[in-house]
Amino acid sequence: MEKIPLSGKTPDELREIVTALHMPAFSAGQLAEWLYKKRVGTFDAMSNISAKHRAVLAERYETGRVAPLHVVTSRDGTCKYLFQTAHGLVETVYIPDKDRHSLCVSCQVGCKMNCHFCMTGKQGWTGNLSAAEILNQVYAVADIHPLTNIVFMGMGEPFDNTDEVLRALTVLTAEWGTAYSPRRITVSSVGIMSGLKRFLTESSCHLAISLHNPFPEERLAVMPVEKAFPVENIIKELRNYDFAHQRRLSFEYIVFDGKNDTQRHAAALVRLLKGLPCRVNLIRFHAVEGIELRSPAIEKMELFRDYLTHHGIISTIRRSRGEDIAAACGQLSSINNGTK
Repeated sequence: MEKIPLSGKTPDELREIVTALHMPAFSAGQLAEWLYKKRVGTFDAMSNISAKHRAVLAERYETGRVAPLHVVTSRDGTCKYLFQTAHGLVETVYIPDKDRHSLCVSCQVGCKMNCHFCMTGKQGWTGNLSAAEILNQVYAVADIHPLTNIVFMGMGEPFDNTDEVLRALTVLTAEWGTAYSPRRITVSSVGIMSGLKRFLTESSCHLAISLHNPFPEERLAVMPVEKAFPVENIIKELRNYDFAHQRRLSFEYIVFDGKNDTQRHAAALVRLLKGLPCRVNLIRFHAVEGIELRSPAIEKMELFRDYLTHHGIISTIRRSRGEDIAAACGQLSSINNGTK
């Protein structure tokens, strides 16, 4: 019989489980503390639960903790971890930077979005990760490194797996869970509308939208999702929410030499985002095998950034990390993961 992971369960769900197993109701709270506060990997480690009840739990359930299969470290200190999931392999990236220690987690094996510039999209989609598999990435790396921030910017589209991503976010931010501040978590999406609306009403975490081009026809050429979810509709929807206070809205903009880095593009971005409290993160394109795109010179990116900033759009150039181990933006893959 396949065992069910307990990680990702809410206190109410844990209470139902322990009741069905004829365990005391207070065992649910004990389980939640062991799973999310102390992050243990086995039932045997749950010392305040009787041996009899630990054995009963172990017959049908597992904690959901799995060690990484492999890790490779960049010369800049970035670490890329490989995890086995029910649907295949996923990569997770730890990025240390002074007082900020970020973890980039995956939510799918592969991706359906097929963005032209992304290695994950090129491999196709195999399956969705469960909340337990998402949380396991956080806990496994947190056992090794300190974490201050979590970004859902790894493999997969979060709002193509909305239920499990929101479940994981609930555990990560709840007081009974891991108790991370929502201000320490950012979810990145291409803008799938149904999931976007749920996220904006059911979570307080930060949002990042993958934009990459302000012109619909040009965005469509590199992002097929533009056909179903036009960027102009996404922006219109975002204007219904409050981003002027604690929740942050940002736009990810991978810069391609000669493709989306002209003053024409910068001016269109200003028009598109005018009046919306947000920032634009400019990202250097990282080479993907078989894709004939290039990153512009840094001077060109700086001119683009300065134009946006001068016209009232806060803009920064994100420093590339982990490119030498294929851990940078757009490079994650279940295939080329360095295990061979």
